[in-house]
Amino acid sequence: MTDSDCVIDVRGLVRRFGRTDALNGLDLHVRRGRCYGFFGRNGAGKTTTIKCLLNLLEPTGGSVRLFGLDPARHETTIKARIAYVPDHVAFYPWMTVRETLDYCAAFRVRWNPEVERALLRRFALPERQRTAGLSKGQRTQLALIAAIAADPEMLILDEPTSGLDPIVRREFIETIIGAYQDAGSGDRTVFVSTHLIAEFEGLIDEFTVIDAGRNVLTLDADVARSRYHRLHARYPGEARIPLPGGCRVVREHGREVEAITADASPELLDRLRSLPLESLSLQALSLEEIVVTTLRGEAVRA
Repeated sequence: MTDSDCVIDVRGLVRRFGRTDALNGLDLHVRRGRCYGFFGRNGAGKTTTIKCLLNLLEPTGGSVRLFGLDPARHETTIKARIAYVPDHVAFYPWMTVRETLDYCAAFRVRWNPEVERALLRRFALPERQRTAGLSKGQRTQLALIAAIAADPEMLILDEPTSGLDPIVRREFIETIIGAYQDAGSGDRTVFVSTHLIAEFEGLIDEFTVIDAGRNVLTLDADVARSRYHRLHARYPGEARIPLPGGCRVVREHGREVEAITADASPELLDRLRSLPLESLSLQALSLEEIVVTTLRGEAVRA
């Protein structure tokens, strides 16, 4: 990866709160034009990482670069090129939806009024409504409109669909984010931290899973789906048949066993199929299942 390809470059990031290490040597490298997933448990350090990217928190150690620039030294330049939607959004309560969008547009060089109008119609937001009277979901919709209409090079999203109803949520993920990336000729990047992994499944190109402030897994999404499998086997009798290395048994019931592998290589699959089992089936894991499996420590490599 060249410097020009890397839009987020985090190396050895540490952020300490008192005696607690929220981030403990995190590495993160995001290429331009990717939809990048950032996953982990509550309290794993995802929001802390994003705040360090945006210069809202000062790192205790390590380095952070966006577009090759230090956020602490080039905050204005960086923020002109990105848009950020947090989990909890807030606006000036006395402003209407229309006034809020005009206010946001005043700070942007590349504001796209056509995109703004299209999203207002899609979300059916009342332009004369004061933001104080909007529901949580409507405030999220307004924040998303302001972010995408700004036509940024990169969207940074922290639980962006929180508060949206399922229909609007699916439309936003599948249509709006997809259209945002497609309009950029492969140059637009989405960095998304979310617990709704299944709903982003079709968009994620690459992802990182963090736990306790550390990177525990980074993979291309297609590579991950090719490697991680769940297998169901049935023994021909009461005697247990040892599964090959690289498979971890997660459930046994009678003559049936369920196992997980994180390295479904052709060699491993051949060894499994050579076992004298009554039946054997394998199924690729979804990204959500891969994340859960990783955090539970249920998968091992051969």
